[in-house]
Amino acid sequence: MSMILSASVVRVRDGLPLSASTDYEQSTGMQEFRKYFKMLSKKLSQLPDRCTLKTGQYNINFISSLGVSYMMLCTENYPSVLAFCFLDELQKEFITTYNMMKTNTAVRPYCFIEFDNFIQRTKQRYNNTRSLSTKMNLADMQTEIKLRPPYQISVSELGSTNGFAHLSVVEYRGTGKISAAPHQRLEPVTLPGIVSFVLSLLCGALNLIRGFHAIESLLQNEGEDFSYVIAFFLGTAACLYQCYLFVYYTGWRNAKSFLTFGLICLCNMYVYELRNLWQLFFHVTVGAFSTLQIRLRHPQGKSPDYNV
Repeated sequence: MSMILSASVVRVRDGLPLSASTDYEQSTGMQEFRKYFKMLSKKLSQLPDRCTLKTGQYNINFISSLGVSYMMLCTENYPSVLAFCFLDELQKEFITTYNMMKTNTAVRPYCFIEFDNFIQRTKQRYNNTRSLSTKMNLADMQTEIKLRPPYQISVSELGSTNGFAHLSVVEYRGTGKISAAPHQRLEPVTLPGIVSFVLSLLCGALNLIRGFHAIESLLQNEGEDFSYVIAFFLGTAACLYQCYLFVYYTGWRNAKSFLTFGLICLCNMYVYELRNLWQLFFHVTVGAFSTLQIRLRHPQGKSPDYNV
């Protein structure tokens, strides 16, 4: 018998379950297949917005939008168009019912568990196809699926971390390639971090302007020292690189930030005659502050296991 068995609403960025079916079967087979929910919830940010995972007698379908993913487990013979219409209804109702700010700031698993009432009512309708009155939506979804079919995730594409897989590099129609090893994410940006980023950009801009002025002076006076131009442009590059280190994770990130700060200090020492003490103090202080913020913004740890 073709039917929908369970559904979940999951936050994309960290796999936090926001709501889920509470009446799914407790059989060993079902529990085994629900493990795929847990694995996929940790990989949502690496996947296209519409996917299907076929695992033998069951299929897992999901769609993602506005940082939230809607997942469902159904039997293998359940029509794909009905599955994605079901998910589309969940998505529309969830977006209408809940403020996206609340979903982004939620910290407790299943904090919107009352949404299961809607999941159950919708699941009953879609498990009784004779009662469906959404022929127009079905036709639209069927056309959309033909134009942009869901990406098919195969079990063979899964690696072997904790019994599951890392997704290999695959290509999705219309979205390009998905990297198997994306850049590690950093912790959320704080207000001091934003301030340091803006000040670093300001220092880089000031160095760039002084560098162009130094070039003009060099062209007008042949006796001018070209090394000042190099010092100002190196200072600009150092400030911009600090901004890059603050935003993106790289290897030896802390060591690179200290070396960049050292370069900022050396450049300002070299142009000592062209700046007053307050200007030098400002550039060095901003460099130190940015270095501190880079060090304080740690990479995010492993996504927590929310017992999905």
